[in-house]
Amino acid sequence: MKHLIHKKPLLLALSLAIAAPALAQSAGDTGLETRIRKLEAEVSALQRVVFPGGDGRFFPQLQPSQSGTTPAGTPASNPNADMLTRMDGLEGQVSRLTAQVEEDRNRLDKLEARLAALEAGKSAVPAQAGGSSTGSNHSAMTGGASSPAPTTSATPKPATSTPTAKPADPSAKRLAAVRAIAKPETSDPGDDEYSYGFRLWEAKFQPEAQQQLKLFLTKYPKHARVSYARNLLGRSYLDEGNPREAASWFLQNYKADPKGDRAPDSVLYLAESMRQMKDTNRACVALEQFGREFPKEAAGRLKAQYDATRGGLKCPA
Repeated sequence: MKHLIHKKPLLLALSLAIAAPALAQSAGDTGLETRIRKLEAEVSALQRVVFPGGDGRFFPQLQPSQSGTTPAGTPASNPNADMLTRMDGLEGQVSRLTAQVEEDRNRLDKLEARLAALEAGKSAVPAQAGGSSTGSNHSAMTGGASSPAPTTSATPKPATSTPTAKPADPSAKRLAAVRAIAKPETSDPGDDEYSYGFRLWEAKFQPEAQQQLKLFLTKYPKHARVSYARNLLGRSYLDEGNPREAASWFLQNYKADPKGDRAPDSVLYLAESMRQMKDTNRACVALEQFGREFPKEAAGRLKAQYDATRGGLKCPA
């Protein structure tokens, strides 16, 4: 069919070009009428192939029978003029068919190009960008890491790589237990918000505690309990079994306020988070940083945690 569409108009045009001189010289030849009717039939058949319909609504179609009969009362016309009129009609039809075939061919070429591009796109495999570590806890927290460091930023924000674990559909029993934890009401509303988060953490309602502590940090970013809240957020994630998110909060707390009330805790628990992540190199660096920078806490308030973390690591001497 495609071969017919591409080749037939050219053959018709050549036939008409060859037949035109003979028609001009022998308009009365009876064989000429047969030849013209044959050409008209071929053009009509070709029209039905190229165009979507077979009547005048879609294209002006020549009807061979129209040239064979003349309505009664119509004056006889010059046979030569009739032949020329019919030849003009054939030439016009061939011209229109040729133009239509060229347009169809152009559209097909474009479609084939688009299909080739789509096939090439499907076969291509996009390269995945490798992960990069960002943020370092001074030079002591970065040297020779065996896995990417936790994300840090200038302002305390939680890492977004690991979604917060929340109960999908809290049971009525859990909701009642959470509501049973009273929120303090004192003259310091900021401290009340933090204390409520602490109580939720202490009761092991970790998702609720995380939500409450983040609310406190948002509402009271300059409060005296900010260092406590960031550190407790890390503790909550660590208790929940999410050491990567915990490490992010510990590192942020130390970076934001190295002299804060809970900065020593955050460095020590950062080492514990790295140990749980099996990043021994960073864990040892953080542990060494804690022992050197906070010797009083290492020998006093945080000694038990310090010994436990150190006992779980094989750090170079």
